[in-house]
Amino acid sequence: MSKIVETTFGTLVDSKRVARGLASNVIKKGAFYVFSIRLENDDVREYSFTDRTRAQNMREILISHLETRIVKKIKSSN
Repeated sequence: MSKIVETTFGTLVDSKRVARGLASNVIKKGAFYVFSIRLENDDVREYSFTDRTRAQNMREILISHLETRIVKKIKSSN
């Protein structure tokens, strides 16, 4: 469920789209399926799995956690 939140500047933000933009696609590197998530400008975390479906499922879970984090961050700054 995506929530559209208003920032302190008055712009509307779709947290689901922002969270998806911060996560890379699942790609195959050698024997592993890898994706990364940018939490902050200097904090990029890379995750690797041996199974593609497991990597895709974990990516969706982490995107939902990131979406919740974005909503809380925006609401706390208001």
